[in-house]
Amino acid sequence: MEPVTTPKARQASLREHNLGLVARAVFGAERPPSRAAIAAATGLTRATVSTLVDQLVGARVVRELPPEPGNVGRPAVPLVPASRTVVGLGLEVNVGYLGVRAVDLAGDTVVERIERGDFHASDPAVVLPRLADLAREVVAGLDAEGVRVAGARLALPGLVDVRDGHLVVAPNLGWADLDPVPLLGPLRAADDIRVRIANEANLAGLAQLRFGWFAGDRAGDGDVLADVAERSATEAPDLARGGTTFVYLSVDVGVGAAVLLEGALYVGRRGWAGEIGHVAVEPDGPLCQCGARGCLEAVAGKLALLAAFGRGPSDDLDVDEIAVRAAAGDPEVTDVLERVGTFVGRALAAVVNVLDVDTLLLGGLYATLADALHGPVVDELRRRVPALPERLVVAAAPVVDHAALTGGARAVLRDVVRTPSAFVGASTTVSPADTTERAHP
Repeated sequence: MEPVTTPKARQASLREHNLGLVARAVFGAERPPSRAAIAAATGLTRATVSTLVDQLVGARVVRELPPEPGNVGRPAVPLVPASRTVVGLGLEVNVGYLGVRAVDLAGDTVVERIERGDFHASDPAVVLPRLADLAREVVAGLDAEGVRVAGARLALPGLVDVRDGHLVVAPNLGWADLDPVPLLGPLRAADDIRVRIANEANLAGLAQLRFGWFAGDRAGDGDVLADVAERSATEAPDLARGGTTFVYLSVDVGVGAAVLLEGALYVGRRGWAGEIGHVAVEPDGPLCQCGARGCLEAVAGKLALLAAFGRGPSDDLDVDEIAVRAAAGDPEVTDVLERVGTFVGRALAAVVNVLDVDTLLLGGLYATLADALHGPVVDELRRRVPALPERLVVAAAPVVDHAALTGGARAVLRDVVRTPSAFVGASTTVSPADTTERAHP
């Protein structure tokens, strides 16, 4: 028997839809819109928009700026995302650090904690509770300031199955077949902060989107991209932030990638899309941790760079110094980066041939080295991509500093903006879906 849909249920559903529509109109605007501008953009009546905006303002999701004097009638009141009222929490375990970052609806970092350490081959039963302690310190401070925590995303450098939300394997941590959330425990006594896990590269890729652009709301503008021959790695980031379709390369000890299609992550059927670190670029190359030979991660990741400069796995890699030496033409450095860039170009050529993307962002360690890597990467793309896009950007990622923390926090906030009804006191029996991930049907 079909469930009966009451007029009240239909009205609540419509209200929830319209609240999200108005919220996205504010957060996705190029400049702060007025109520009248939102009505014109959404097709809703001015009275409806005014009521919904008042609710969003009252819930501290949106705030009003001082009125702008107009030529006729009442001055328009610009609307912007609220600051320091609602935050998303990004959590991360990586080989070299633990991190917690709270980002507000205006896109600003409110507070963060970074703890350095060596977490290679670590015990998750020790590491995750320590991360939870850091998170609880952050949450307690936010609670004391009256800032609401909307949820949390935990970034892990490994394969995360999106179907049931567990970690399949994180080779560089030495973790496998794990549900990390119970090991975190409650992030506050009330235990009302929902934690979800995601792949580190995917969340770092989300961080590269200009805050306020939402999946499916706006396509990238190819007209702002310049010819690859005329575009340097340092000129492109601001332009790349205006696009919503790109591939982001995440590089540290591990090498991963995020595929963003019109603002939405493409994660594949199980959530494992983007494992570019295990594309073979040198068939007879060194053994990778995955068991194969010649993977991009094995020949061009952090450990490979350390070895190329005569250093051990536990040594620090000063990428700023390497970039300076490369810019000065130091042959030892330029030879290494030429080889690395060639391997990266081979892997990215496969990506371009399969996905037909025209924006490639170099993140993690590669962001600092992007100028030196740009030439060999592009040369390899030209050799290996028969239908090279006429306009192509190969650039340093615009967001570098612990990007997965920012991406995790923003993933939470995108849910708030798309379904803000919970923040204005509306009741619903449907949990908001994570609209930042798109699995293959």
